[in-house]
Amino acid sequence: MYTFSNKLKTVSIALMIIGALGVGYGFMTSHKSFEEVETILTEEASHHGGGHGEEAAHGTSHDAHAAEAAHGEGHADSAEEQVDEHTKHVEHVQHQIANRPWSAFYVAAFFFFMIALGVLAFYAIQFAAQAGWSPVLFRIMEAITAYVLPGALIVLAIAVASGTIGHYNIFIWMDPEEVAHDKLLQGKSGFLNMTGFIIRGLIFIAGWSLYRHFARKFSLAQDKADVNDNRNFKKSFRIAAGFLVFYIYTESMMSWDWIMSVDPHWFSTLFGWYVFASMFVSGITVIAMITMYLKSKDLLPFVNDSHLHDLAKFMFAISIFWTYLWFSQFMLIWYSNIPEEVTYFVTRFADYKLPFLGMVVMNFVFPLLVLMNSDYKRIPWFVVMAGIVILCGHYIDVFNMIMPATVGDRWFIGIPEISSIMFFAGLFIFIVFTALSKHPLLAKGNPFIKESEHFHY
Repeated sequence: MYTFSNKLKTVSIALMIIGALGVGYGFMTSHKSFEEVETILTEEASHHGGGHGEEAAHGTSHDAHAAEAAHGEGHADSAEEQVDEHTKHVEHVQHQIANRPWSAFYVAAFFFFMIALGVLAFYAIQFAAQAGWSPVLFRIMEAITAYVLPGALIVLAIAVASGTIGHYNIFIWMDPEEVAHDKLLQGKSGFLNMTGFIIRGLIFIAGWSLYRHFARKFSLAQDKADVNDNRNFKKSFRIAAGFLVFYIYTESMMSWDWIMSVDPHWFSTLFGWYVFASMFVSGITVIAMITMYLKSKDLLPFVNDSHLHDLAKFMFAISIFWTYLWFSQFMLIWYSNIPEEVTYFVTRFADYKLPFLGMVVMNFVFPLLVLMNSDYKRIPWFVVMAGIVILCGHYIDVFNMIMPATVGDRWFIGIPEISSIMFFAGLFIFIVFTALSKHPLLAKGNPFIKESEHFHY
């Protein structure tokens, strides 16, 4: 039986408190006046002297040009247009700066939620496939999936709040003024509207949470059943098969709603699978890391090197799968060069080149080189090192999906981003390890438990 240690509990609470303070600071310092933004643009112009700096410098000199042009009647209209253009540019940057803490909070919220949802899918697959190697890890998976319900509700709440109490900080289609001037958004308004967004979100969350509730219930009931009574296991098998069908549809729709609609003018038929690969490998990585943590405390004597080896194999394989989907999406869109599609990647190459290409190294090149060797998959510290890099890489992946559409080139990994990660990391640890401490760590009633305990590869 695992006991949630006071030390780890204190760490999780401290992370939440420090993170909440940092998030609050990020929100308080994100509201810049028109004059403050003008000053920022002027300073950027003097420091960089090119690119956005030149544009800013040009913008801050519009008033002077306007006054000069006013002396000639023929230039009056041009001067007014320049002043108007400058005002719009400053207001646009002002809005981007205000969006940053919202977006940073949303990115971290979605990242930790997708870990739990990825584990839930992996857990269901184990039951549907009647896998014999993994039952010794079921309690760990069940504990991680305890975060699905609170994590999903938080993501949905942030999204809705950004379009109600916020100033449409994440989703542009929530802004009636933008919709009124955009025919494409008007055409999508039957799907992209606040009411439909909330209803779909609640349906997704209800389905995921109900499966998690009953799967956990049947798993615990199986532990108390007679040796030859496998009725609860059969129930788990049936609901897992049904859930996976529900999951395939809702995960894709969730990806469109909660991620892709931040760029409502862009579309990709692969996007649902791409997000799935990211959450799947992140979830498996966290299973591996929590397993090794508990094993280091001598709490999982029934878990051996072969279980660790199989988890590392999944980390390696799904990293390759993620790369296949990333390249398929990128290569086809980039090569076809259709304006409606390629703009997505042009923006990321222009303003996010380091995180965009860096995540490919972290999510593909590094796992490929580190986890290719079979022997290395059995070395705990080696797998932990690979896992940390993979998780950081997939956080940056989510960062790249959200930030370009909300903050443009005003991105930076600073206090709002780090504080948001700390807050949700603390919340995730608290919920997961609390769930882990409620029941024994071995699903002893599972009919495949002996096979799992003696699993060797």
